[in-house]
Amino acid sequence: MGKKNLRQYFFTYLFLFIGSFLAAVALEIFLVPNNVIDGGIVGISIILSHLLRLPLGLFIFILNLPFLFVGYKQIGKTFAISTLFAISSLSFWVTIFHPVPTITQDILLASIFGGIILGIGVGLIIRYGGSLDGTEIIAIIIDRKSGFSVGEIVMFTNVFILGSAGLVFGWDKAMYSLIAYFIAFKVIDVTIEGLNESKSVIIVTDKAEEISDALLSRLGRGLTVLEGKGGYSKHMKSVLYCVITRLEIAKLKTIIDDVDPNAFVTISEVHEVMGGNFRKRAIH
Repeated sequence: MGKKNLRQYFFTYLFLFIGSFLAAVALEIFLVPNNVIDGGIVGISIILSHLLRLPLGLFIFILNLPFLFVGYKQIGKTFAISTLFAISSLSFWVTIFHPVPTITQDILLASIFGGIILGIGVGLIIRYGGSLDGTEIIAIIIDRKSGFSVGEIVMFTNVFILGSAGLVFGWDKAMYSLIAYFIAFKVIDVTIEGLNESKSVIIVTDKAEEISDALLSRLGRGLTVLEGKGGYSKHMKSVLYCVITRLEIAKLKTIIDDVDPNAFVTISEVHEVMGGNFRKRAIH
C-alpha cells in the first residue's frame, strides 16, 4: 500500500470518527435528554432505549447489523467497512456521553443546535463513504427495483418513526423532532456539497469567442467550446460549457447579457467537481 493510499485511509477514518463523535454529542447532550429523536434506525433505537431502559449504543449497533450485511452484499465491501466503523464509533461515543448532563432544557434550542451538530456529523460520515442509518441502505436497494426514489422511501420511513415518537413522548416532542430532523437534513447537504456550491453552465451563442474572452477576462473562468447543430434551423452553433460557483451566477448573467442578449443559457447544479483546473485564473 503506497503512502498516498495510507494517507487517504487515515483521513477517511479520522473524519468518520469525528462525524460519529459529533453525532453522539448531538444525541446525548441535546436531543435524547429532551426526548427529541432523529429519524431512521437511530430514532428507533432512541424509542426502544427509552421503553426498555437499555443503553442507546447497544440498540444502534444491533439494529444496524442486518442492514450492514445487506449493504455489504448489494453496495460493496468498502462501504460496509466504513459504515461498521462509523456505527461502532457512534455506539462507543453515545455510551461515553450518556452520563453527561444536557447543556439546555429549552427544547427548541436543543432541537436547533442538536439538528445542526447531528447534520454536520452525519454529513461527514456520508461524505467519507459511510452511513449511520440502515434505512438508507434499504432505500437505495428498493429504489433500484421500484418506482420510488431514495428520498421518498426515507421520508415515508421517517414519518412513521416520528409518528411513533408522538405516541411514546407526546406529540409536542414529535413536532420538535421534526424540526431537528429538517435542520439536520439541510445541514447534511451543506456538509456533503460544501457552502461554495458549484453550477454548470451551458451557453448556446453566435458570439462564442466574444463571450469566452469576456468570461475569462471579467470572471476569471475558462470554458470548453463544443460544436452543435440547431435541431430546427440546422445551423451550426458554438456551445460553451463552464463550471462556476453559486456566487458568480449574477455576474455571469450580466456578462452574457452585455455580449449576446439572445444567447440561450442553462444553469444546473453540480454535486462534485474533480480534476481539471477549476480554480479561478487571476484577473488583471
